[in-house]
Amino acid sequence: MTTALVKLHYHRQRRILDLVAANGDCRSLSAEFLRVHSPSAEVRGHGNPKLVANKRDVAITAITPVGHYAVKLSFDDGHYTGLYSFAYLQQLASQQEPLWQAYLAKLKAANASREPLINIKSL
Repeated sequence: MTTALVKLHYHRQRRILDLVAANGDCRSLSAEFLRVHSPSAEVRGHGNPKLVANKRDVAITAITPVGHYAVKLSFDDGHYTGLYSFAYLQQLASQQEPLWQAYLAKLKAANASREPLINIKSL
């Protein structure tokens, strides 16, 4: 995905964000993937990245445009400080599989889990 993004579409039930490029190319990123790869200082750790675990069921609650170059994503776990430039979203989409595998390996090495800490069931 190397052309400009023209549309973002969030599927609430599936928790998937579609990135649609000007050439029609469409890539999908899960809310969990976006949350654990947040560009925020909280996650990036000023050069010492923090492992974000227990986010399998996280959802995006708001997508706020920032100029013509980025969006701020807010998540239902209270995280809202990541500013996702369109270039960063495209980078995540193009490197999704190796990034995801590296994340899973880090979870395993830290004996951490994707599973939520508290299982909440909606009625």
